[in-house]
Amino acid sequence: MERIALIDYGSGNLRSAEKALQAVAKTLSAEREIVATADPDYIAAADRVVLPGVGAFRACMDALKSRDGVIEAMTQAVQGRGAPFLGVCVGMQLLASRGLEFGVHEGLGWIPGEVKILAPADPHAKVPHMGWNDLKMEREHPLFAGASARTDMYFTHSYAMTPADPETTVASVDHGGRFAAAVARANVAGVQFHPEKSQANGLALIGRFLEWRPQ
Repeated sequence: MERIALIDYGSGNLRSAEKALQAVAKTLSAEREIVATADPDYIAAADRVVLPGVGAFRACMDALKSRDGVIEAMTQAVQGRGAPFLGVCVGMQLLASRGLEFGVHEGLGWIPGEVKILAPADPHAKVPHMGWNDLKMEREHPLFAGASARTDMYFTHSYAMTPADPETTVASVDHGGRFAAAVARANVAGVQFHPEKSQANGLALIGRFLEWRPQ
């Protein structure tokens, strides 16, 4: 049975992410255990890791650091053993080298880049960016296999990640200017939108993540 560690560091979307993962896991053939946890031993041995997140980059990074051994366990599982990883919303942003929200703050650095405030060129595009928006696929990736050309997802955020390597951007979205909506490198992926709030499209992505076998 696969074990999926949903990192519990006090994120506001933890329970909704947990329910979505559990609901999708029940529809798949192989049995999976979904555990919301801050236990380093469980995380280090997990088959997959999911990092949720809402709020400010600094607050989320500080909360993650405050859980003794969690970042080290995540690193062991994901960077050391190659366990598939999915970061959601601020969980994606924390993959960056640094965040520029209320100062300059170090991120995990697993996908180099910066997290900057949205600055739409269109004055009608409000910040925060809240609501449904269509993705534009920038390259093929197993997490979006079979997704339609106009796959819409639910967003709520004021900051977005700018990857240092444009090739890590899997999907983008336009909100008075285009920015990364999904990134991936090797076994690490992140999505700026909330799949747990994106109805059928989001649940389908969660299902693909639970069956993803990075090469």
